[in-house]
Amino acid sequence: MSSIPLSVLELATVIAGGNSRSAISNTVKVAQHAETLGFRRIWMAEHHNIQHIASSATSVLIGHVAGKTNKIRVGSGGIMLPNHSPLVIAEQFGTLETIYPSRIDLGLGRAPGTDQLTARALRRDNMETAMNFPQDVKQLQAYFSSDNESAKVRAFPGEGLEIPIWILGSSTDSAYLAAEFGLPYAFAAHFAPQQFRAAIDIYRNNFKPSKTLEKPYVMACVNIFGADTDEEAEFLATSLIRLFIGIITTERKPLMPPGDLPTSYYMPDVKSYVNSMLACTFKGSVSTLHKELTTFIADTGIDELMATSHIYDFDAKLRSFSILKEALKKG
Repeated sequence: MSSIPLSVLELATVIAGGNSRSAISNTVKVAQHAETLGFRRIWMAEHHNIQHIASSATSVLIGHVAGKTNKIRVGSGGIMLPNHSPLVIAEQFGTLETIYPSRIDLGLGRAPGTDQLTARALRRDNMETAMNFPQDVKQLQAYFSSDNESAKVRAFPGEGLEIPIWILGSSTDSAYLAAEFGLPYAFAAHFAPQQFRAAIDIYRNNFKPSKTLEKPYVMACVNIFGADTDEEAEFLATSLIRLFIGIITTERKPLMPPGDLPTSYYMPDVKSYVNSMLACTFKGSVSTLHKELTTFIADTGIDELMATSHIYDFDAKLRSFSILKEALKKG
């Protein structure tokens, strides 16, 4: 337990009463806190046209966070590659790796990270780009390779740099690709846990060793609410439940303080959907988290645990990461 690497996913989520500036400032503080705790990496995710998430310019935010920290790896969880030219991403991450050597990760996803109308605005009506995801990953790898030096199109900075590429998944689709390419696989169990077990089984069973990776490597992202008592952790988690309700009902709001749940939660369809999204959510004290995470890690055999914590009170959020660290060191 104590040897499994811990990492953080941050969306620069805007809380009620806050704004994008304060969300980005708090993301930096989370990164600095995670670094002092010895966490391996912090990732930011690409989302668009969502008023209360400030991580849309993901590469810019990665550079900002990397510049405010010293050792922790900083990367994307992920870059939605169909929204971009592989050359642009190679240049951006090549630049980041040049400025912050051996500290940059590039996690890639095929989803748009937004609604279809916004995806069209991003992709300039070329909505078939998601179909090219495997080819675009290969092209990106080629731009980073020193073997690309004879090509007519090259990435500077980027060429010849060792930038770890990860494949991200929230269903079983990308598991096959990660296995075929021999790349590490990160699953978004924090909001789409339903196919998590099936996806990592597919990945492991079909994995082909590569120059990058000799054997499968799975990272699971889960929701963590650590507190001094189980009751407090349960209370803190109501902010996430309210966030999920907003996604389901399309009534999005900033991250709200914990408290009583709205009546819409008790509608059978909404409650069922929310509870399915919470299947990989862990709440409690040090002892409770230790027990539950020990079982989860043993059952899934994951190689790394990434935590995201939608906690309204910032001090409580930092405390939650500290409690998580303590829970995985315990016993």
